[in-house]
Amino acid sequence: MMRLTPISNLMAKPSFLPPFMFGLLFATFEVILSAKYPSFTVDQSALLALKSHITHDPHNFLATNWSTSTSVCNWIGVTCGSRHHRVTALNLSSMDLTGTISSQLGNLSFLAWLDIHQNSFHGSLPIELTNLRSMKYLDFGNNSFNGEIPSWFGCFIKLQRLSLYLNNFIGVIPSTLGNLSKLERLSLGGNQISGRIPNSLFKCKELKYLSLYNNSLEGSIPTEIGNLTLLDTLYLGDNHLKGEIPIIIGNLTSLQSLHLSNNKLTGEIPLVPS
Repeated sequence: MMRLTPISNLMAKPSFLPPFMFGLLFATFEVILSAKYPSFTVDQSALLALKSHITHDPHNFLATNWSTSTSVCNWIGVTCGSRHHRVTALNLSSMDLTGTISSQLGNLSFLAWLDIHQNSFHGSLPIELTNLRSMKYLDFGNNSFNGEIPSWFGCFIKLQRLSLYLNNFIGVIPSTLGNLSKLERLSLGGNQISGRIPNSLFKCKELKYLSLYNNSLEGSIPTEIGNLTLLDTLYLGDNHLKGEIPIIIGNLTSLQSLHLSNNKLTGEIPLVPS
């Protein structure tokens, strides 16, 4: 019977190890590592695809740091979970990056936090992002994204914060945002959004911060706004809203900041009980 030399013996005498065995050992190690920590394959590919969509990286944040020679968990802006070693958070905010969002970003299935605000990303948002069902925090603010606000944002049922302010979004506020029962902060100001404020939005009873300022919203302020009993900040200024200011706003006892200027609203601002 053929006897195999134990691998421990081979490693103890590296000078006698045939050259091809080195390659075999390292290849085996890489396969085992990839099987145990999928971030070495799926997550790495997704982030490298995003990197390839970056056309300008003036500070070389990604160019010098996002390298296959190191684990994605050590890349700048990347946070991994301690259990599965998958990417759970991506923070590329204020890096002066220019580019578009790769559809492969949707492969980061453990991602719960995505913050790319204050850059120069443009184009539309890929529908593949709907695969990110663990998402709790999305901040795309202060970029140059365009097109309509995707209705599929309503599928992020765990979402607590959605920030799309200071972009070039057009169209109406999707009624599907009313599905976000855990949403605490919604910021859509500084776009080109038109139409009415959808009543469905006021089903988000966890909302504490609602900013729709500087758009082209029209119609009246729905009385359903009274459902937002936790609301502490309401920015509706610089729109085309008209009609009476709802008296029910005075019942929002948590309200601390209210901006309604530069509209066509009538009546008095209701006093909020202190």
